[in-house]
Amino acid sequence: MKRRHHGSEENLTLTRKLFFWILAAFVAALTPVAANCQIAPEKTPSQQTGPEYKYTAFVGWGYTSLNQVNQSESGLQGVSLSLTRDWGKYFGLMGAVDYFREPLISRNPPNPGDPSVYTFLVGPEIHANLYEKLSGEAFAELGGEHTGGEGMTPSISFAGGFGGGMTYNLTDRWAVRASGDRVGASFSFSNNTSQLAYSTHRTWNARATFGVVYRF
Repeated sequence: MKRRHHGSEENLTLTRKLFFWILAAFVAALTPVAANCQIAPEKTPSQQTGPEYKYTAFVGWGYTSLNQVNQSESGLQGVSLSLTRDWGKYFGLMGAVDYFREPLISRNPPNPGDPSVYTFLVGPEIHANLYEKLSGEAFAELGGEHTGGEGMTPSISFAGGFGGGMTYNLTDRWAVRASGDRVGASFSFSNNTSQLAYSTHRTWNARATFGVVYRF
């Protein structure tokens, strides 16, 4: 009887050890799963479409009609400069300076006098991507316009207008742009008579520009 009792105790001990090892193995297997559940999954990084620049500079060739000059035969050509400060994705504030003179090869007969025009304008701009590398912009502008070489009164007039353009991106920083606008101002007739002295008349000039864009 003692041998049977001793054998039963050994079997019970082995059974307990076996159960303990099975339980330990089960706990060890579940531990990594529990640990993984406690760790928050990493967020997928947002995709960046490219670097963001706050300023856009433009320099290029420009053309303007000359409707404020009586008997003008052709428009003027010159240089156009602008700088835009972007505010967000779609809006910006633009400042522009333009200078136009009689081209070296002018029509025959040329415009009367020695006309020159320069403008300084500022205003809001709206721009947006249209398709892949092509984007568009629309703007309004206010400021002043000077007409020289024609005896205008006043020589500098309040001016304002509106326009738009298209930009084709070559790289993130560089692009080419074509744009146009209409600018209105009030000048007197050239060579005023006594009846028309200092009598101003509003005129609108169509303008076009083409040049290079640099973002920074």
